[in-house]
Amino acid sequence: MLCRAALSPLVRSPGWCFVLSPHAIAAISRLYLPYHTQRLRNESIRCWSNIPFITMPLSRAHGKSFAHRSELKHAKRIVVKLGSAVVTRGDECGLALGRLASIVEQVSVLQNQGREMMIVTSGAVAFGKQRLRHEILLSQSVRQALHSGQSQLKDMAIPVLEARACAAAGQSGLMALYEAMFTQYSICAAQILVTNLDFHDEQKRRNLNGTLHELLRMNIVPIINTNDAVVPPPEPNSDLQGVNVISVKDNDSLAARLAVEMKTDLLIVLSDVEGLFDSPPGSDDAKLIDIFYPGDQQSVTFGTKSRVGMGGMEAKVKAALWALQGGTSVVIANGTHPKISGHVITDIVDGKKVGTFFSEVKPAGPTVEQQAEMARTGGRTLAALQPEQRAEIICRLADLLTDQREEILLANKKDLEEAENKGRLALPLLKRLSLSTSKLNSLAIGLRQIAASSQDSVGRVIRRTRIAKDLELEQVTVPIGVLLVIFESRPDCLPQVSALAIASGNGLLLKGGKEAAYSNQILHHLTQEALSIHGVKDAVQLVNTREEVEDLCRLDKLIDLIIPRGSSQLVRDIQKAAKGIPVMGHSEGICHVYVDTDASVEKVTRIIRDSKCEYPAACNALETLLIHRDLLRTPLFDQIIDMLRVEQVKIHAGPKFASYLTFSPSEVKSLRTEYGDLECCIEVVDSVQEAVEHIHKYGSSHTDVIITENGAEVGISTSRIHARGPVGIEGLLTTKWLLRGDNHVVSDFSEHGSMKYLHESLPLPQRHTS
Repeated sequence: MLCRAALSPLVRSPGWCFVLSPHAIAAISRLYLPYHTQRLRNESIRCWSNIPFITMPLSRAHGKSFAHRSELKHAKRIVVKLGSAVVTRGDECGLALGRLASIVEQVSVLQNQGREMMIVTSGAVAFGKQRLRHEILLSQSVRQALHSGQSQLKDMAIPVLEARACAAAGQSGLMALYEAMFTQYSICAAQILVTNLDFHDEQKRRNLNGTLHELLRMNIVPIINTNDAVVPPPEPNSDLQGVNVISVKDNDSLAARLAVEMKTDLLIVLSDVEGLFDSPPGSDDAKLIDIFYPGDQQSVTFGTKSRVGMGGMEAKVKAALWALQGGTSVVIANGTHPKISGHVITDIVDGKKVGTFFSEVKPAGPTVEQQAEMARTGGRTLAALQPEQRAEIICRLADLLTDQREEILLANKKDLEEAENKGRLALPLLKRLSLSTSKLNSLAIGLRQIAASSQDSVGRVIRRTRIAKDLELEQVTVPIGVLLVIFESRPDCLPQVSALAIASGNGLLLKGGKEAAYSNQILHHLTQEALSIHGVKDAVQLVNTREEVEDLCRLDKLIDLIIPRGSSQLVRDIQKAAKGIPVMGHSEGICHVYVDTDASVEKVTRIIRDSKCEYPAACNALETLLIHRDLLRTPLFDQIIDMLRVEQVKIHAGPKFASYLTFSPSEVKSLRTEYGDLECCIEVVDSVQEAVEHIHKYGSSHTDVIITENGAEVGISTSRIHARGPVGIEGLLTTKWLLRGDNHVVSDFSEHGSMKYLHESLPLPQRHTS
């Protein structure tokens, strides 16, 4: 077996090749690598390219593939197969160096985490073709110059290059390139060339297996390729021949064979397409298959193979299913896309939704993509209902919240007990998680109010314009489409958001926190029960699969608007992750109450108590209390402090407030703090103008209050998107334009046409008020 070990600096010449047995490799390791390998293995934290990483303790008994993407992070032994389209340039002569360097970097990251990485690579033929073309051109130009006596070149035809010759010329150069790249990360690489015959000879199989295990033991990355310089053409009708046999006729089958032989946890197959589609990529109805199960291939139509290489997608699927049957998980993904190729391998290992994941375990329910489709279809049916029917659904949900109170509170109790036992939630989040009879009653009242106010929400004409005679333009409210609402710790959010979506005729996809799983399940069940009275049960879907929020934010073809309901960190993460989907989200709830000198004594303490103490975990609860300087050391100020103490509110002093006190409370660390509990900051200002400036500087444009009796109006901007302030039904609607005419065409309004534009405002139809 031919093997070139990249043992720099012991061997530097890029063209050398060695015949190494496992014993020889072991001997080299004893002479050269004992200190180097041990040092690499023992370091807990290493850095390269300014990227820190932590060595991970990884162990897994091989025998069964991973059932879910989230488990891929536990993969220890990984094979990365690089297709010809990934490794080569578009002209098929030469390598895509930038792409290859990025792949080497990702493999190095995983290798230095303690994983065992192997690469099955193409590219020798393309590299050799580039080299031979150069040699032929140089040779022809020299001969032509000698023959003609001049250096001027004529058109020179390059003969068709035989693939085996190209492979022979390119293999050493390809390996030298890998060696140089891996050396940058203090990683050694070794080349192994194989043919199909090596797997049919039991002794050669044992030698190959032993060599690979020894290389992995020494922290060396094996670079494996079919020996295209001597490999015979693939035998016809020789592909899958049972569980233990697969014909190595291309690098797809080679990668699958090696993955099973080496008991690999994960095989990553990189090609020039995003993954497996239900029809040929590029066709109108082609959809990327997120998870592929054995037996699904009958429903897939395969297209032609890639521009280079021997295998097509059908060969990749066959090889993937064979590897899956042998206990190795498989992902087929795009290794050429410039936006994702720089992190595609690490993303796959992190469990992110990239490419097509092959799994033997089918989920009990629909996939999240199917749920989004169901929500869209159900939402369209919901929007077509009469307003009275949508209101009836919401009222039915309100009734169920009170009728099924005991079941809801029992489920919520399970969530609370699990959260307390695991200690994973802070006290403010526990308060948000908790449901009570009074909360459910308030919810029911709120839902009935939504139902009563939603009669003319959808389809309401908000503007009419007569463009010309018998040509009128209308602006009409319509649903947005499918909403994705992601919420943390607050199960009461589910019926609230569901009612708003129903009233506005939108499909809804809900993703709640796992800490409220039991509560969310029963509330969603009741929501679908209410929807069923008019046959639109599927309009509201609850995501129960292991989908990461970042993966949901990538469903830009299925989701029209994302609404995060949770911490400021959640909102920022979603805004960062959402690609092509608008996000309607607030940031922190740093809310202020300013008490002016003209404030009513009777109103002040009542408003402050309600703002801070009624529901301190709410996102619109008071966090900073601003007091006019003239109110210090007055009876009103004393009443405020006494009330806060009675309510057990912990007080933090702002810098200016602390300067007025001899013995002050603890000084606040930051004026941009959202406490979410019975805590608040008190700060002093000199005027209403200074209060507004403070709010603009330190607030989050969420909810702010000015208590005064002087009648002055002070405006504080809270948002810059179409929905401003509290987002209700109106904020979940958009508009469309309807043009009604009678045989109008553009030429009628030309310079010599018979009609002229009028643009007259027309009265709007009367709104339904019953």
